[in-house]
Amino acid sequence: MTYIVGYGLHNDDQSAIELACQFARSQPEPVHVVTVVPRGWATPVAAGDTDREFKAWAAQEGERSAETARGFLSAHPEIESSASWVSGRSVPQTLLERAAELEGTLVVVGSGDDAPDGRIGLTSKTHRLVHSSEIPVAIAPQGYRADGPVARLTVAFRDDDAGWTLLTAAADICRRVNARLRIVTFLVTPGRMATTSVSHAETQVIERWKIQVASAQRGAREHLSSTGFADDDLELSLAEGVDWAQAVGSLDWVEGDVLLVGSSSTHRLAQVFLGSSATKIIRYAPVPVIAVPGAAVG
Repeated sequence: MTYIVGYGLHNDDQSAIELACQFARSQPEPVHVVTVVPRGWATPVAAGDTDREFKAWAAQEGERSAETARGFLSAHPEIESSASWVSGRSVPQTLLERAAELEGTLVVVGSGDDAPDGRIGLTSKTHRLVHSSEIPVAIAPQGYRADGPVARLTVAFRDDDAGWTLLTAAADICRRVNARLRIVTFLVTPGRMATTSVSHAETQVIERWKIQVASAQRGAREHLSSTGFADDDLELSLAEGVDWAQAVGSLDWVEGDVLLVGSSSTHRLAQVFLGSSATKIIRYAPVPVIAVPGAAVG
């Protein structure tokens, strides 16, 4: 079982490597860093010196990237680690194939170059990766560093089939990495103009929804307690705000925190589909995020 890290060419951001090593400190497993380089042309017309030169260049770049990754890994001598490069047409698909070969338990990637420091930026490759993966995908914020293990997992919980599936996965991860679990339900209530008041009916709907959330979270606590999850390692929270930035920011976030989000669809053809809510939560999260594949229903 291995933590697979996707590391791009000409990449000087070691955030994904740092996050994988943090997981390895929590649950010891080898860390393997993979760089995917472009594959040469498959058609005879492109054969010859040009193709050989391209393959030589790709091999040189791949080995250079792997050597850079080994340098970053050397800062964590207590962790079993390695780095390699492989050629492929599609970076996400090749990365997942490599994960399957090495029995990967988690794929770890970094954020896009345009992401603010300490925040996550989803690239088109990351979207394709999480939509195709059958194992969880962890995404590190730009510039991420961590000295200790994973201390607490925050799971974005809603009272439906996908939410309960994600809760089960979160509890399992917590047991394996010896972390606490925080169950959070997000409530975004867009603000109104100063001259407009919230109607009595709207207030009633919101209050009724909060009662339902509290009941669902208590049910989650009781379920986890019945499976042996320690009550002292569990907390419940409601994150409110007039927008997603305020709702996510209303929570206390500390070093060692990791956020879990799940599929917005339980259709059997969907592995992880990041819907609008999950995407917004990820955008404002100041901690690493794990996207967990949804379970098939029906």
